[in-house]
Amino acid sequence: MTQAPATPPLITRTSTALITGASSGIGESLARQLAARGADLILVARTETRLETLAAELRARCHVQVHVLPADLNRPGAAADLAREVRARGLSVDILVNNAGLGSYGEFSTQQTAEIDHMIAVNISALTGLTRAFLPDMLTRGRGRILNVASTAAFQPGPMMAVYYATKAYVLSFSEAVAEEVAGSGVFVTALCPGPVRTGFQAVSQLHESDLLSGPARLTILSADEVARLGVQGMLRGQRVVVAGRLNRVQTLLPRLLPRAVMTRLIARVQGRRT
Repeated sequence: MTQAPATPPLITRTSTALITGASSGIGESLARQLAARGADLILVARTETRLETLAAELRARCHVQVHVLPADLNRPGAAADLAREVRARGLSVDILVNNAGLGSYGEFSTQQTAEIDHMIAVNISALTGLTRAFLPDMLTRGRGRILNVASTAAFQPGPMMAVYYATKAYVLSFSEAVAEEVAGSGVFVTALCPGPVRTGFQAVSQLHESDLLSGPARLTILSADEVARLGVQGMLRGQRVVVAGRLNRVQTLLPRLLPRAVMTRLIARVQGRRT
């Protein structure tokens, strides 16, 4: 007898979601979305005071359990340590949201080595380590979801943000590959690919110096709440890739239509330093 394809289970009151980078931006919005749907939460970020404030609000408003685990995912071994702490508290993770991420604007040759290492550690190493830590238990239970926050940057090279674009390409490729590996198991992996979002990310990554957000070729800018809503909806439907924003979806098709060298020069021109 042919087995029917697995369908994504609904979030229940016994579901627990671990969210990295939960203290602000998309991560905070994802926490609100999941709590509103009844999921208990494990909030992870460096800033404990912000996490505690959000946790108190969500406990009161949504009547869910919220655990706060401050962690610096840039630190070597951070993913393994976080997984051990989760298990030491007797918690299991039904929904893993790898949202924490960093970006930096500027020519690769001028960026600090520590800055580059930090991006790779958080955007790639921590995401991969946490997925490896919690995926086997999901497969054993026959249910679970992993939502990895990538970017529309994942679809092409990005001069002036070379490392950031490359890390997000990894997230997209990794997510799609693992999604295929676990197909039919009851576990679903989704890559969420927003364009620029109205958060503090632009200031931290110095994107204010680029024409990407203000020039004639600027991308569609959505709010963190809009991106989180689309991401959760896509995850619940079992989508492998969710590109937030209609215009952003169109723009991700350009690398398929243009020669790669042309696309790279185009991105370089769009992201050129503003005068």
